[in-house]
Amino acid sequence: MKNIHPVESVSALCALQRKIAGIGTHREDSVPVPLGYAGLDAALGGGLARGRLHEVFAAEAGENASAAGFVAMLACLVSSGNAPLFWLREEAAGRQGFLHAPGLNEIGVDPARMVLVVLPDPVALLRAAVDVVRCAAVGAAVIELWRRPRALDLTASRRLALAAETSGVTPLLLRIEAEPGPSAAQTRWSVSAAPSVALEAGAPGKPAFTAELLRQRGRPDGGCWHLEWDRDRACFDAAPLSGAMVPPAAGGSLAQGEWRRAG
Repeated sequence: MKNIHPVESVSALCALQRKIAGIGTHREDSVPVPLGYAGLDAALGGGLARGRLHEVFAAEAGENASAAGFVAMLACLVSSGNAPLFWLREEAAGRQGFLHAPGLNEIGVDPARMVLVVLPDPVALLRAAVDVVRCAAVGAAVIELWRRPRALDLTASRRLALAAETSGVTPLLLRIEAEPGPSAAQTRWSVSAAPSVALEAGAPGKPAFTAELLRQRGRPDGGCWHLEWDRDRACFDAAPLSGAMVPPAAGGSLAQGEWRRAG
């Protein structure tokens, strides 16, 4: 399988939702899920809250793949068992690249769990996202939006947040080429790639990120961490800042299957 196969019609999405609903529910309360690095988890009050809306921005235009990879890792962390992971995106976003099964597998996300839903515009995307998040059998829902669509206002984000609180599903807003605005998100992040430490014999290191916590509800804002992703343990850790460094891969993309362990 070269790319994740998309669901491209509302009727197909509805049929898929009915099938998932038959699996049963696994409602999770907003218990924090540890991300793996003690300093970051402490700043979040124990970890990332399930059943809450979280927002991740690419720090710069060239960091789209890094933000997408970071969100995929969060989705893996907050979902339970083999529950399906939904990735909703606009049809126009396909021109920027496609989710690539080997790239997902490389960071520890089973492509068989991924359901890619392609919608024609932001209005349809946000409407479908609320329906997906309401289904408690879903593991996590990534909602990829480019720039600042008018449909994504405070009211739209509140609908997602309320649906998440009711079902226990965790929606992750992936914001590409966008600036922060009013939102009901529990946390807001800015993500960029960071150098990783080479392994023995100069082998590429683990994916590394600089993750800045811009905002969180009910707790102090701020904080910036240099993190690396441990695929085997499925968690983040503090990235070492010494030793031989491997620069971020130029043009590497989770979407295009070029995501490398060098970050």
